[in-house]
Amino acid sequence: MYDVFITKASTYLPNNPVSNDEMETYLGLINDAPSKAKSLILRNNKITTRYYALDKEGNPTHTNAQLTAKAVEGLFDENFKKEDMKLLSVGTTSPDQMQPSHASMVHGELNIGKSIEINTATGLCNSGMNALNYGFLSVKAGVNENAVCAGSERMSAWMTADKFNHEAENLKALEERPIVAFKREFLRWMLSDGAGSFLLQNKPRENGISLRIDFIDFYSYAHEIEACMYAGCDKQEDGSLKSWADYPSDEWLKQSIFAIKQDTKILDKYILVKGAESLRSSFDKHNLDPEKIDHVLAHISSGYFKDGLKEEFAKKGMDFPAEKWFYNLSEVGNIGAGSIFIALEELMNSGKLKKGEQVLLCVPESGRFAYSCALLTVC
Repeated sequence: MYDVFITKASTYLPNNPVSNDEMETYLGLINDAPSKAKSLILRNNKITTRYYALDKEGNPTHTNAQLTAKAVEGLFDENFKKEDMKLLSVGTTSPDQMQPSHASMVHGELNIGKSIEINTATGLCNSGMNALNYGFLSVKAGVNENAVCAGSERMSAWMTADKFNHEAENLKALEERPIVAFKREFLRWMLSDGAGSFLLQNKPRENGISLRIDFIDFYSYAHEIEACMYAGCDKQEDGSLKSWADYPSDEWLKQSIFAIKQDTKILDKYILVKGAESLRSSFDKHNLDPEKIDHVLAHISSGYFKDGLKEEFAKKGMDFPAEKWFYNLSEVGNIGAGSIFIALEELMNSGKLKKGEQVLLCVPESGRFAYSCALLTVC
């Protein structure tokens, strides 16, 4: 078994940062009317800028595969050329198509000129960590001497006004069932685009920062809790999900079956407490001392959860001081599967890391409440 190191990280954020006031310029006005929910949601999520793979007319500028390829290309240098890559493992919530796989499309964009092993992890925020874990285990077992892992999203294409105009055509219906409209609009003001990537190798780099991956753990609570974030289906009264394939095609648009939705009541009830519960399990499993953690990178979908997460961790005996937490949510937005890659890339290049320090990664997924965490050691 080999030690595995993140020897380089790269981020790609498309176009220019988009301010809160500009969002509807890019995404469009639903039925030509400004959103009533936007200001409340933005006030709570505390995101001030984000990135869209769109121009100001709402036209796409990049595919998800192109965003991911751009992030991966940032890993190539004189010490690691593209033809040196053995494994490409990628995760996303928002692939450009159902098939072929996202990894196949990224491989095609990279123009490597040779066959390589590929892996696609699908799902929500944890798909990036799933992709990282596949690469980690492959290098650790000696199957491959290196792996390129990436997390990415292109959610803007899901959120343009034309996807929602039919929702507002009958204002009476909206007034009768406002919670349905909110579930479908909520994420319009939460999600953004971008990609991050890591190079994993079985030796640290001689010059520069490398991070040894000590472990990656995963936890699912789907056996306890119904779905909270979902798309390509709709939730029934009993909490079950009815697939798009079980609806007549003329209902797909009428009921926004393919829109990504969030059950905010369930989100508030479980997202923090289960996150603390899962992290406590990892600390007990690996006999970790919270005081020896030097940096905490927790992916959060909204600044609304920032203080609450710290409090829930403290209740479980993991009281990390405020100065140990690292966030870049307000500047880059919520990039789902790519967020933890993009945050760690910024920290790696910040000059703040010192040899021997421990970095904790925490990623929640509200789909049906799944969590991951990883411990890294600075080399």
